[in-house]
Amino acid sequence: MPRRIPGQELETIIAAVAHRPGGVNARGIAQALGDKLPFRTLQYRLKFLVDDGRLAKHGEGRWAMYRLPAVEERGALIAEPAQLEAQGKTAVPVSPAGEDIRAYLRQPATGRKPVGYNRAFLDAYRPNETFYLSTSERAHLADVGKSDFEAQRAGTYAKQILKRLLIDLSWNSSRLEGNTYSLLDTRRLIEFGEEAEGRDPLEAQMILNHKDAIEFLVSTAEEIGFNRYTVLNLHAILANNLLPDESAAGRLRRIAVGIEKSAFHPLEVPQLIEEYFEQILDSAAAIENPFEQAFFVMVQLPYLQPFDDVNKRVSRLSANIPLIKGNFSPLSFTDVPRDTYTEAVLGVYEMNRVELLRDVFIWAYERSAARYAAVRQSLGDPDPFRLKHRETLRTIVSEIVRAGMDRKSAAAHIASWTQAHIDPPDRERFREIAEIELLALHEGNFARYQIRPAEFQAWRKVWT
Repeated sequence: MPRRIPGQELETIIAAVAHRPGGVNARGIAQALGDKLPFRTLQYRLKFLVDDGRLAKHGEGRWAMYRLPAVEERGALIAEPAQLEAQGKTAVPVSPAGEDIRAYLRQPATGRKPVGYNRAFLDAYRPNETFYLSTSERAHLADVGKSDFEAQRAGTYAKQILKRLLIDLSWNSSRLEGNTYSLLDTRRLIEFGEEAEGRDPLEAQMILNHKDAIEFLVSTAEEIGFNRYTVLNLHAILANNLLPDESAAGRLRRIAVGIEKSAFHPLEVPQLIEEYFEQILDSAAAIENPFEQAFFVMVQLPYLQPFDDVNKRVSRLSANIPLIKGNFSPLSFTDVPRDTYTEAVLGVYEMNRVELLRDVFIWAYERSAARYAAVRQSLGDPDPFRLKHRETLRTIVSEIVRAGMDRKSAAAHIASWTQAHIDPPDRERFREIAEIELLALHEGNFARYQIRPAEFQAWRKVWT
């Protein structure tokens, strides 16, 4: 009978490969392991991992290189999203399992099977034994999310990028709820307290609540965790002035709720909601891997619907708790399409399947980590959408600067200019990128817009 290979030995080899996302040969792996494993034994272990699908191999003999299969699979899914982005649409690379979920959800809600809360889905999860993210996926996320602050106090990295994080996460999380504020509107609201004209005051309240919630997590990074204090207060901050019953902010649900356009019917018994909420917190707190923790709460908190409303917002910010505490890059949901995220959550609600949400989570984290930590090389070729609109972006930015527009006037000008000059499918993304270009304008890059120094200096005084 063949001798069983120690699982820890295999995990150590996978971890060594994960630290070299570009690939590494057997000699490099041996050196990473401190040459503790006989080389012939290492070769057998590598063959076993490749045959088992846990590593990918390229080349033969001494030239053979090993990589994580998660990186291989995700690389193979880039072609279609690149084509969509050329059309002005952001696309998440979706796995075959994720596409299967989407196919089911494309049916009208009335044609899908009505389902209620399934406790077995939660009970089946055993912290550090059950995993929603594979070994290679966890290693990959740790590699792209690591920072130079790992040994520092909890929250050090988030504090370094707090100004940018407040705007990005507040805007993106609110956008996923249907909030219509633009990026510039959001920045003006957060930095200057100026509400956008013609918008529902509830939209401003939603964004400001996100700002307060992020500041709460970062300022108390050493004290927060998956416990009642943190999650109930997080809900109270995010729900402030948004619920019909203000006393429901920070309190577990006592009423029945429905999910729009879904065949899922959430749990209605308050005592069970309390019990399962505690079980979710206990399980999350027991998980050792920060990325598994983050994804677990993104799956289980919205599924339970423990609050009257604002459940998905709580889950998105709760996902950042282990990342902030561990000084990893935070997750700001940059570029995540609302429809894809909604389908992913519905896949959990109606099918108890996490694959599509996992696709979104991994892709979104890669984008966020690249934005903040710059720990990896560029993710690919120049953005085809920016390339397509290069001249029009230069035109609108230079017009705003030469006209000496302030933030409020610039936002209005971009909106009207986009409506008049950009094709409908491209308008939303063009407006977003134009705003990003303006926000990134400084004394070291304005010349690329054919702006003279005197024009930039005059505009800068108005802008700031």
